[in-house]
Amino acid sequence: MDRPVKHRFNMATLRGTQQPELSKKLYKLIKSENHAIDSYEAAGRDRVSIASQLSDWGDSTGDMAVSDLSDKMGVLLAEMGEQEDLYAQNLEDYRNILKQIRNTESSVQPARDYKARVVDEIQKQKIKDPNSSKLVSLEQELVRAEAQTLVAEAQLTNITRQKLKEAFDIHLAATIERAEKQIILARHGRRLLNLLDDTPLVPGDTRGAYEHGDQARQVLNDAEQDLRGWEASLEPIQSAAVGMGTNLMPPTSQVNEGEEGEVSYQKEESGPQPVAA
Repeated sequence: MDRPVKHRFNMATLRGTQQPELSKKLYKLIKSENHAIDSYEAAGRDRVSIASQLSDWGDSTGDMAVSDLSDKMGVLLAEMGEQEDLYAQNLEDYRNILKQIRNTESSVQPARDYKARVVDEIQKQKIKDPNSSKLVSLEQELVRAEAQTLVAEAQLTNITRQKLKEAFDIHLAATIERAEKQIILARHGRRLLNLLDDTPLVPGDTRGAYEHGDQARQVLNDAEQDLRGWEASLEPIQSAAVGMGTNLMPPTSQVNEGEEGEVSYQKEESGPQPVAA
């Protein structure tokens, strides 16, 4: 009889449910990327382990050619595993940049919620007492809430676009590097295979001595040289998001806060602008 599936509630689950609505989707994506990175790291470790097992097996065959070539093939496979680990490290850098977008989304949610609450309070007050003096105070509060939201939304769109390009610049460059280096290793691995004589023997025949040890070593030397000489050839990612201040706004913009928490947003180069106070 199958056991019922247990749904475990853990701290990670709790953090997911506590995320602001605005950042829940990116939070989930970042968490999924973490699982993917773990998989690449595990694949790298497995590849290195397999390389060692291949070498051990080749040595146990008693066939000098198989032993030598399987050992050198293992060296290439182990290097492939190292490339998986390097790729995982680069993906972690990309993932950390996505977190900056998520954190900005989380910081914007309160401004949206605050504005929504004020609008709701105004509607309730209009129904309860359209002539109440409290409406004046609420209307002023709404002006401040709208100004704060305007700034927060501008910050969000700025950081989202900039960091999205920055994150996937790293991701895609790492993917190209991993692919091109894996190709280098695989091509040299195929050179090794051609050094193995697989001419069928009939019973009683003996195979000639293995004479390609020097060539096999040269294959590894060539592979190492090609990896060291590898250079990225990438289309550059253009970015106009330069010079943003600590408030994530361009230098031509200013965000001012008055004595009573009043927020205004002004753009210096476009002349006088209406300012919410």
